[in-house]
Amino acid sequence: VRRSALSISGNIAEGYGRKHTKDKLNFYYDSRGSLSETKNHMIYGKNVGYFKDSECQECNNIIHEIWKELNSLIASLRDES
Repeated sequence: VRRSALSISGNIAEGYGRKHTKDKLNFYYDSRGSLSETKNHMIYGKNVGYFKDSECQECNNIIHEIWKELNSLIASLRDES
């Protein structure tokens, strides 16, 4: 969970540092993939008893917000190109 979650912000940062839109988009897509991976790990962790339901719900809410923001960022860059 920690590695996939850290990869989300790492890919956003790396994308931000890129000059070309296509490069930026690739990193933002990778970030979205890491976000999905993190959500999957949280679901698994809840199912096997590593996390409480309340912890997972809070994380799911955050994941949902980040997903919407990433999609908006990706859409705005696609519209640019």
